[in-house]
Amino acid sequence: MRTLYIWLSRLIALGVVVQVLVIAWSAFDIQNKASDGVPFTADTEANAGAMLHSVIGMMVIPVLALLFGIVSLFAKVRGGAALAWGVVGLVVLQIALAYASFAAPVVGTLHALNAFAVAGLAGMAGARANRPDPSVAAPARSSEPGVTAGA
Repeated sequence: MRTLYIWLSRLIALGVVVQVLVIAWSAFDIQNKASDGVPFTADTEANAGAMLHSVIGMMVIPVLALLFGIVSLFAKVRGGAALAWGVVGLVVLQIALAYASFAAPVVGTLHALNAFAVAGLAGMAGARANRPDPSVAAPARSSEPGVTAGA
C-alpha cells in the first residue's frame, strides 16, 4: 500500500504539471486564432487544450485524489492520511475556484496558485512516504561483514 500511496502522490503532482501544459496550449491557441482574425466566442469550435484541461481537472485528478485518500488509510505512512486528505481538500477547492473563475475571472489567479499547492502537498506526501519510518528499528549489524547479529 505504501508503494501505491507514493505512486498516487506522484501521479497527482504530474497531473498538475500536465494541467499547466494543456492550459498554456489552450491560451496560445486562442491567441494564435485571434491574431488570424478568428473571434473566440461561445460558438467557436472546441479548443483541445481547454477540453483536456477540463477532463483532467474534473475527472482524472479528483479520482486520483480520492483513491489517494482511501489508500492513505491503509498505507501506514506517518502523517500520510492527513497529507492525502489535505490533497483531497485542495482538489475540491480547486474545482470550486474553477467554477468561481467563470463568474469572476480574477479568481483564476487563486485557481492557479492552488494548483501549485495541490502539486506541492502531493509531492511532499510522496517524499515523506519514501523515507524510512523512524519508528521501525533497523536490523542489528554484526561486526563481521555479511553477517547479521544473531545469525
